[in-house]
Amino acid sequence: MSVETKIEALQSARDAISGTKAYSRLAKLFDDGIFTEIDTFAGSADSYAEAVAAHGSIDGIGVYAFAQNSDIAGGAMSKAQAAKIKKVYDLALKTGEPVVALYDSIGGRLSEGAELLAAYGDILKYSNNLSGVVPQISVVLGKCFGTQALIASAADIVIMSEKAELALDTSGEHSSAAENAKHGVAHIVAKDEDEAIHKAKALVAILPSNNLSGACVAYDAIDAQAVPSAASTAAQAALAVADVGSVVELQPEYGKAIKTVLATINGTTVGLTATDDATIDGKASAKAARFVRFCDAFSIPVVTFVNTQKFGCIKSAAKLSSAYAEATTAKITFITGDAFGAVYIAAAGTGAAADMTFAWPTASVSALTPEAEAVIMLGDDFGGKLKGSQKPQADRAAVVAEYKENHLTALDAARNGYVQDIILPEDTRAKLIAALDILANKRVSTLPKKHNNLCI
Repeated sequence: MSVETKIEALQSARDAISGTKAYSRLAKLFDDGIFTEIDTFAGSADSYAEAVAAHGSIDGIGVYAFAQNSDIAGGAMSKAQAAKIKKVYDLALKTGEPVVALYDSIGGRLSEGAELLAAYGDILKYSNNLSGVVPQISVVLGKCFGTQALIASAADIVIMSEKAELALDTSGEHSSAAENAKHGVAHIVAKDEDEAIHKAKALVAILPSNNLSGACVAYDAIDAQAVPSAASTAAQAALAVADVGSVVELQPEYGKAIKTVLATINGTTVGLTATDDATIDGKASAKAARFVRFCDAFSIPVVTFVNTQKFGCIKSAAKLSSAYAEATTAKITFITGDAFGAVYIAAAGTGAAADMTFAWPTASVSALTPEAEAVIMLGDDFGGKLKGSQKPQADRAAVVAEYKENHLTALDAARNGYVQDIILPEDTRAKLIAALDILANKRVSTLPKKHNNLCI
């Protein structure tokens, strides 16, 4: 075979691969549509491997990615595809660069039998070993069932297009993007694949490349979205102080009692949590716990806005408390309203090892619930105020409200060391920027152990 013939055959093979859906998706993902393919001509059965693996840049940041190629055998998982994916994970581990995975597959090549099972196991192992080392983002654009769904869902952030399907079984029941968002599996739902890929790019742009690089920082002044006021809720305040156009909310349809948001503050990437519900339920606590652990893994500062009274689930509250206590990243809290008992201790106080805690003038802070503290501190006077009452429940609430107004103020909290400073709502962003600057070089040595057992 002549050189010309060999070159022609090579070009023909390359054209056959590059004309597939996976290639076009990777071109949308990487800057200027340029990327370097990995193991281009790896074969599977009588064709090429059912995924395209590549390296390129997103917003100038080096990124590894693979895209399942539904144009070849429906993107079915095979030992050849698994080998390409493992190589992506291996290179990402060596170079400390994020991984973006684009899923679209009908399942696995069952004809490969035990080899297929081993391939799935290897991918799960590699992905797990990479967790907490570099960010992993799954983008589900088509079908993703069985073990592949397990692998995709194990990523730090899962993005689904509205028409995508994700489930452990192949029945299709409860596999929709809406269902996965409702149950907290999908962090973000996009209207189509273009938007899903765009959201993945936006995340890569603000996330650290690995666990050693620290939070992304910009040094040019950036405008805030708005200025909080005394009328702002905790959630409104959290979103207001973020840089314009930087807000990415995660799991908005799950655990709605707490908002979890990635954003930048004057160019510094932070994780924002905010709660305004009187009670934080189990789903919200579990959602926030996972978010705090994710931020801590990559040294992203956690900024918490609190206006709540109690937890509704002991088990999940313990998860959230553990996540805050164990996190060694910078932790800054703003109490915008109520912060009582276990909520204050777990998310804002010394139990959470908060580095800095600030309160608005309207805040009300107590290590106990207002009623419990009123009963204890007023003693016999509490009962005396209700003696002969014709409306005991209403009068009891009034006594508690009066005690809260007079004794559980932000000033009292500051005098008792519960908060570091009392600030005006409109000064929140400036105070946050200063705190982030102070804590930029925070370092904490932890006890030698494998992990705690409270967030499982």
